Amino acid sequence: MSRQFLLFVLCGGTAAAVNVGSRILFSLLASFEVAVCLAYGLGMLTAFVLNRLLVFKGSDRPIAQQVAWFVGINAISLLQTLAISVLLKRWLLPALAWPLDIPLSAHLVGVAVPIVTAYLGHKHFTFARRGGKRT
Repeated sequence: MSRQFLLFVLCGGTAAAVNVGSRILFSLLASFEVAVCLAYGLGMLTAFVLNRLLVFKGSDRPIAQQVAWFVGINAISLLQTLAISVLLKRWLLPALAWPLDIPLSAHLVGVAVPIVTAYLGHKHFTFARRGGKRT
C-alpha cells in the first residue's frame, strides 16, 4: 500500500466522519435518503479540500477542472453509497435481525464501498497532472 493511498484513506475517514455525523443531524429534519444525500455533500467538500491539500499536491490542473472531475467521480460514488445504504437499511439488515443501529450500520457500509474506485478516479483524473504524469 502506498503512502498516498494511506493518506487518501485517512482524509476519506475524516470526510466520512463528517458525512456520517451530519447525516445523523440531518435525519432529525429529513428522511434517511435526503439526509444521506445532504451529508454526502458535506463529506465531499471535506474530502476535496483535504485531498487537494494533503494527498494529491502535485496537480497542475485548473481548480475548476479539479472540481468538475471531483464532483463527477463523487456523483458515481454517491449512487453507490445511496444504493448500498438503502438496500442494507430497508431489507438486508432487518432480515438478518441486525442487533446494532441499522441506519448507522447501513450508512457506514455505504460510505466505505467506493473507497478504491474513488481513489483511482481522483488519482488518474481529478488531480492528475496535465502532461500525463500522475500525482
